[in-house]
Amino acid sequence: MAKYFITGIGTGIGKTLISAILTEKLKADYWKPIQSGDLEKSDSMTVSDLISNSKTIIHQESYQLTQPLSPHLSARLDGIEINLNDILIPDTENDLIIEGAGGLMVPLNERDLIVDLIKKLEVEVILISQNYLGSINHTLLSINLLNQYGIKIKGIIFNGDENRETERYIQQYAKIKKLGYVPGLINVDKQEIIKAADHILI
Repeated sequence: MAKYFITGIGTGIGKTLISAILTEKLKADYWKPIQSGDLEKSDSMTVSDLISNSKTIIHQESYQLTQPLSPHLSARLDGIEINLNDILIPDTENDLIIEGAGGLMVPLNERDLIVDLIKKLEVEVILISQNYLGSINHTLLSINLLNQYGIKIKGIIFNGDENRETERYIQQYAKIKKLGYVPGLINVDKQEIIKAADHILI
């Protein structure tokens, strides 16, 4: 079964939305290893509320941190330290969507970043980009880092306002496959998630 780690070029890029769309499209399981803050309305809860199929299993987070901060700091304030060895891929017979926290260089402890977690899990990445001034730089830096770590990239999904020139440049420069484009959704609900899945080829 396929396992994809969903990461973005920064925070607030739309990872949870795209994760819900991919989870619904593939009828995959969903797993957010580290939830930092918002425990009463976690990303796992959001995805669960947005999907329609009955096959998906929402797996328990490895770490539930109470503060909406960088995971390394939130963990410290909670009196714990995140240990990559404690983050184990759940057993499942379904495809699995794994949602990261923030971008690739988000610290998990004094040594490890999100990119180190991806490397440890040995899964392919789907990179989420968004069109804004500076997004080409942020996207290419993210792709370059993944390449440096030897992490395989399944492809890129663009979220939000469309900019065909930005998308064209990123694809031709980085030689990365575009998996789709998800336009800005006015009403994010189950029906919109199903419709949005048609924009993604995977």
